[in-house]
Amino acid sequence: MHTPRCTILVLLGALSLRAQNLPEFEKRVTEFTLANGLHFIALERHDAPVVSFHTYVNAGSADDPSARTGLAHMFEHMAFKGTEAIGSKNYAEEEKALQAVELAYDRLDAELAKGSAASPERLRALEDQVRLAAAKAESYAAVNAYPRIIEENGGADLNAETGEDATEYFYSLPSNRIELWFLLESQRFRAPVLREFYKERDVVREERRMRVESNPEGKLSEMLLATAFAAHPYRQPTAGWASDIEHLRVADARAFFAKYYAPANIAIGIAGDLNPAEVRRLAEKYFAPLPARPLPPALPAAEPRQEGEKRVAVETPSQPFVGIAWKRPDQQDRDDPVFDVVATILDSGRTGLLYRELVRDRRIALSASATATFPGGKYPNLFLIWVAPSSGHTNEENERAVYGIVERLREKEVDPQTLARVKIKLRASVLHQLDNNPGMADQLAFFYVNYGDWKKLFTGLGDIDKVTAADVLRVARQYFVESGRTVAFTVAPKGGAQ
Repeated sequence: MHTPRCTILVLLGALSLRAQNLPEFEKRVTEFTLANGLHFIALERHDAPVVSFHTYVNAGSADDPSARTGLAHMFEHMAFKGTEAIGSKNYAEEEKALQAVELAYDRLDAELAKGSAASPERLRALEDQVRLAAAKAESYAAVNAYPRIIEENGGADLNAETGEDATEYFYSLPSNRIELWFLLESQRFRAPVLREFYKERDVVREERRMRVESNPEGKLSEMLLATAFAAHPYRQPTAGWASDIEHLRVADARAFFAKYYAPANIAIGIAGDLNPAEVRRLAEKYFAPLPARPLPPALPAAEPRQEGEKRVAVETPSQPFVGIAWKRPDQQDRDDPVFDVVATILDSGRTGLLYRELVRDRRIALSASATATFPGGKYPNLFLIWVAPSSGHTNEENERAVYGIVERLREKEVDPQTLARVKIKLRASVLHQLDNNPGMADQLAFFYVNYGDWKKLFTGLGDIDKVTAADVLRVARQYFVESGRTVAFTVAPKGGAQ
């Protein structure tokens, strides 16, 4: 469910197009923190009788523990399985059955741990016991009860996504059903029931198979990150490594929840037809009882300095691709908006340099894109250019062409007309994201967690406006260098043609 977040500062300019300013906007925002640390930001927008909710958990796949990658994504799936009261036909019996499943898996894992000394006959018997125990537990589950309640009450766009930096849950309800959201959301984060865990584990494993193992772009992107980052957890795939997924246990998910789903590690954005006093009352009623817990420690892994180009090849008989990435600082760095401008110079539809030169004029590529922040922005990350060569042209040819374009950015300042056009493009490109309740709920929570203040939506606008041609030249010269570069590319299998 994961889609990489677009570079965040491109959101800032859209607000000026709506003839709004911070004091006017601030009048419609109610912000408060409960005693347990959970933070709420509510925006009144009475355009329609609908309210959108966005729960932002400040933990993603970068927080997955070693040898347990995929846990953040796995828990995202489990958060839709319900609670003791929702999703069970008989929770007292289901709880016993779920415990029996864990005991059966304990016995199976113990036998598997013997390696070559494990008895094949005992393994088959233990696997049968696991299947029988799981089937009994599943017989008590009211499948899809949690999402069905939301849908029956007019809910829309129910979904979630796990990224490297965060896990997010969101949907909309009619404004006369606002209390239902407070009840459901608070209960699933108070004491989630991890029912159908191993069934869902198989679903997550299949997702990985479809999105990565059977997808050349997904496989290449995964290898690029694993090559670019030697130590930092950005090298871990969001879905998790296959061998890790297959060994995830309920106890792992419970430990992840206990560590990262502390109320103070969560922010909730709400936008729509709401009454601020009612929002505060319901937050106190439903979320204040969640026990306070310590914030998780900061990630310990620091990425060592890269001292030379890294290259990795991935064999595939399908459409060729090449990804070229350069190390860059995190989203708090003063040059973050400069990278946004550079990405838009390169990739802004038919006016971007990559499209004009590689696709339109030279016709050596089917598509070419630039991403300023990849895979996430919380920690030092990558500036990425991704190219799909056209028929009869190669990755090598396109790679050389990309270097030629980038070198021009390093040689002289971009012209004033291009810089002005890019800033306008940045301002206009995401207006639709902010002109609706879901987009506003999302961005309020995101900016609060990532910058400590949702007002960065407005105050960051000046950061884009202040970017100069000299800044673009300086950043290109400092960061777009061979020693900080990683290149991932496809090659045809031996004996086959690319």
